[in-house]
Amino acid sequence: MAEVAGHIGPLIGPKTVVLPAMNGVPWWFCEGMQGVLGDSRLQSIDPDGSIIAAIPLRHVIGCVVHASARIIEPGLAEHHNGQGLMIGECDGRDTARVRNLAGLLTHAGFDVTVSSHIRRDLWYKLWGNLTINPISALTGATTDRILDDPLLRTFCSAAMGEVAAVGEHIGCGVEQSAEERHGVTRKLGAFKSSMLQDVESGKPLELDMIVGAVREIGQRVGVPTPNIDILYGLTRLFARARGLYPP
Repeated sequence: MAEVAGHIGPLIGPKTVVLPAMNGVPWWFCEGMQGVLGDSRLQSIDPDGSIIAAIPLRHVIGCVVHASARIIEPGLAEHHNGQGLMIGECDGRDTARVRNLAGLLTHAGFDVTVSSHIRRDLWYKLWGNLTINPISALTGATTDRILDDPLLRTFCSAAMGEVAAVGEHIGCGVEQSAEERHGVTRKLGAFKSSMLQDVESGKPLELDMIVGAVREIGQRVGVPTPNIDILYGLTRLFARARGLYPP
């Protein structure tokens, strides 16, 4: 992401809007939360501050994607289902640029929701995919097989409880049980997570954005994350052995 940001920075003008449609915790997530987290920069995401320097928060509109797709080849994506986009100012304000962007995206065929708490919406999605993504990468299993295994389902619920506990400390509470979320995910049927697709394509894993950042935030607010720690360590070692994560 730091390398990509370096190329995006020179393209940004005074009124340019950047809509990062990405999984996990984005680089801007903790900006303005120093009273809760101390240093706003996450070491797991932007250790040297190069991303936030290249793409300042004032240009960012937050985005949560609810869609399933896969890359067939460079420049060609296959859409499976869903066209949901949640967008919103990082500080929750109702602004003309968000409304204008929502209109453009709706005209393009997306199902757009304007959010007044985009951080909480990002955290909610993360609460659901923090476990499924790395477990699918480790096992090669589709989501239905993961959730149909009682041992893995119990593990997912425990790790999701840790994500929810961290969220409570940063104003991103989750008003749903893990079992309720499992039911929603299970109805989607058999699909490969984005992280499993990356493993199969030999691409670097989004491990720090999806797992490492939650672990780091948990440490800052004093919430233990033993299950997340284990999942992070296992997946990190798995990815390093395949050249998909930095040594």
